[in-house]
Amino acid sequence: MAKSKTVYVCQSCGAKRPRWEGRCSDCNSWNSFVEETPLTTSKSKRTAWVKESAGTPQTWPINDVPKIAKADRMNTGLPELDRVLGGGVVYGSYTLIGGDPGIGKSTIVMQMAGGLAKQGSKVLYVSAEESVQQTSLRAARLGVSDPKVQVASESCLESILNIALKDTPDVLIIDSIQTVYTEEIESAPGSVSQVRECAAKLLNLAKTNNICVFLIGHVTKEGNLAGPRVLEHMVDTVLSFEGDGHHQFRLLRAIKNRFGATNELGVFQMAEVGLVEVANPSQFFLEERRDALIGSSVFSAIEGSRPLLCEIQALTNNSPLPSPRRTTLGIDTNRLHMLLAVLEKHSQCSFLNKDVYANVVGGLRVTEPSVDLALVAALLSAARNIPLPGQTLFFGEVGLTGEVRASSHGLERMREGRKLGFETVYAPKSNSKHLKSADMKGLKVIWVDNVGALEKSLFQGAPVRSKRTASPRRETPSQSIFPD
Repeated sequence: MAKSKTVYVCQSCGAKRPRWEGRCSDCNSWNSFVEETPLTTSKSKRTAWVKESAGTPQTWPINDVPKIAKADRMNTGLPELDRVLGGGVVYGSYTLIGGDPGIGKSTIVMQMAGGLAKQGSKVLYVSAEESVQQTSLRAARLGVSDPKVQVASESCLESILNIALKDTPDVLIIDSIQTVYTEEIESAPGSVSQVRECAAKLLNLAKTNNICVFLIGHVTKEGNLAGPRVLEHMVDTVLSFEGDGHHQFRLLRAIKNRFGATNELGVFQMAEVGLVEVANPSQFFLEERRDALIGSSVFSAIEGSRPLLCEIQALTNNSPLPSPRRTTLGIDTNRLHMLLAVLEKHSQCSFLNKDVYANVVGGLRVTEPSVDLALVAALLSAARNIPLPGQTLFFGEVGLTGEVRASSHGLERMREGRKLGFETVYAPKSNSKHLKSADMKGLKVIWVDNVGALEKSLFQGAPVRSKRTASPRRETPSQSIFPD
């Protein structure tokens, strides 16, 4: 009897090898190869990649293709989720939601199912990780009791497809894709082959039957979506559910969206009744902030199409170590290193013998370069031990030569600050040519073009601490081993 052929598949990138290797040469992952039996393709048994159709598929002239109108969307009942999706759920769309364990992925899709049912949509919630009783308990806690929401506990993909074709729901939710398996592949659930094949069959179901499919995906310890990279290419929308279990805020971010803007942000707050939307996140993130704090500044960020104010904190302490610590939370550590080098060169403060800590309050993560000016202001305030002026806003990118470069969406950043009662804004001088005086009514805008101008404006009249130079080594009296 012929031995079945097996291959070794990397669970990180999907690379295939005829024999086991300790390290994948494609993605450099260690111990990631698992033995799997490849799927055999025959004429009588087609795979999910081959779409069965009768005859030649129909072609359309490009100007006669039926358009998807804005009205062809379903409201989820959660305006923040609708914002991230681009205005609602598009019929026949394919969406992947990823996030850390316990962050609230199952909670938000269950609340979404209840909101869709109230709008008249039929929802099928299939959980491969929980029993029907466990799913119903969570639904009762979240207040979801509409009979249009059907629940099932099944992990076999063929059974899920049969249920979906029989009940014909408007929305199908799979929780989660890593625990679903197909009988055509012998490998364990969650492997690259299983995830790829199951996702392909669900894609065929969504596009041929006009069913909206939502997949919940696990993430690796690095924070990336588990499974093959092709999974993210297959779906129409990739949503990342972020947040810290020690904070009450949850951030829903669109990484990929074929029906809306990418990097759109939705803010939720975890409560006893589930996830509650935060209509004005800027006010929530600054609610506990006091005025005249040393090392604290407010940055006006742009997340997708929404301006968001957040607090940037910095702390400096004298360090006894030869290599002082540089620790960040919510900000790229390399950006902090770069800004410290700029301040060492172009300001009157020295950080060579100081431990430096930087933090974004509320568990946010800021990646845009416009945070540089707010971080520089917080660092200068911490180094000089002088509080920054209250109700002051900062935004702008800092270059290696100390110049402050222009930032996009300057008007939206200022309007958000004015709405929350901020009176002064430090902004790049290059932004002044794109704004009119009427746009800045009610705000005192201080234009800065370099780090020195910012330091002079913030601490004018304050005592100047000269840069600390290397202190000469103390000469201690030594005793001679030879007598006089």
